[in-house]
Amino acid sequence: MADRVRILELQILAAKCRKNILRMVRSGGHGHIGGALSAIDIITALYFEKMHIDPLHPKMEDRDRFLLSAGHKCLAQYAVLAERGYFDKAVLDTYGNLGSVIPGHPDMHKLPGIEANTGSLGHGMAIACGMAMAAKMDGKAFHVYSVTGDGELPEGSNWEAAAAAAKFKLDNLTIFVDNNHLQISGDVTEVMNMEPIDKKFMDFGWAVRVIDGNNMEEILDALEALPFEKGKPNMILCKTIKAKGLSFGENNAAFHFWDASEELLCQAEQELDTYIKELERIG
Repeated sequence: MADRVRILELQILAAKCRKNILRMVRSGGHGHIGGALSAIDIITALYFEKMHIDPLHPKMEDRDRFLLSAGHKCLAQYAVLAERGYFDKAVLDTYGNLGSVIPGHPDMHKLPGIEANTGSLGHGMAIACGMAMAAKMDGKAFHVYSVTGDGELPEGSNWEAAAAAAKFKLDNLTIFVDNNHLQISGDVTEVMNMEPIDKKFMDFGWAVRVIDGNNMEEILDALEALPFEKGKPNMILCKTIKAKGLSFGENNAAFHFWDASEELLCQAEQELDTYIKELERIG
């Protein structure tokens, strides 16, 4: 079980990363904030606790790999990479500007720490499978992680990758499904119902766990248990809240993409500042 002090430290870091997301929204005036905020606790735990990485050497050969399959949630990855030290936080203030190295989808040619260009939905899991397979073939020990969204799962390429990962026994691959139940068009079960997600992956031959994806203790416990079963790829179904941390936007599909007003942006910043101070006081 994860240490209480470390859990609190990671909760503070995740809150600071949420603040980084708001900083980019302030720069660009808008952004895909709903999924970024639902997935931020997972990505924070990976970069600050689990992954074997070195921000000063982002191309280190034996580094663990991370693929943000739902590339439109890039604000989350940029926020964590900046907090982790991959680049100066001043870069966050360029979001939305022409020529920025942090565009609307991750670009491996512009920013250190990005492993592949993602955002065409349904491709990240297949790329992650290929990287995990390459590690096996080359006798490398690195692990490959990817975050996909529940609204992305209807893409057929996901299930081709799921079958291949099981066939080739990729237990060095872990997929997080950000299960916030909402996509831009509304409830994911009404747009294209992929439930039960956990059972579908198990039927493909994956080892599966279901957690609260906004609960740092549950995230860390799941990460510590990897691989769940030798010879099986891992899927963690993360029950999350869309726009988690945005008091006026949680569980609201309208905040999948947010055109921020100055009034609400200030409110969100003030609420996060108060939350961070409270966590730091506890610590």
